[in-house]
Amino acid sequence: MRTPSQTVGPYYVIGLVRRNDSSLVERAAPGSMQLVGALLDGQGTPISDGMIEIWDGERWARSGTDSEGRFSFTVARPSPRTGETSRFDVYVFARGLLRHQLTRIYFPDEPNATDPVFASLAEDERATLVAEAEDGALRFDIRMQGDRATVFFEH
Repeated sequence: MRTPSQTVGPYYVIGLVRRNDSSLVERAAPGSMQLVGALLDGQGTPISDGMIEIWDGERWARSGTDSEGRFSFTVARPSPRTGETSRFDVYVFARGLLRHQLTRIYFPDEPNATDPVFASLAEDERATLVAEAEDGALRFDIRMQGDRATVFFEH
């Protein structure tokens, strides 16, 4: 007999107070940069009790969101995977989700149209997956629904 699904959270903050591994590299390492963003609901309201995990092809990092939905990582550009451009795989955990959501972060200065997954999307969908350069950092907001909702993938 299968049990019914239940939504996750709002308990991430409790665990993240103890463990928030948001660095893939040392802040002073050559090529390191900040990746910042906000997790937003369909009305643009910050989600304050979410968790974002990123994968660079070799390592995981995680960051909880603060009271304004903000998250932050110290990263370096990952090596491109065969036939693709540099990117991060991103898992989003938040209240109201039955399963975590999978998306990607692409770099603004890469030939992303050569990536087969990126190329398969409509132009407005592609725009939701590309980080923006902002004050020496990269900014990537995740919109769960609504106008400019982030594209999520099956996993």
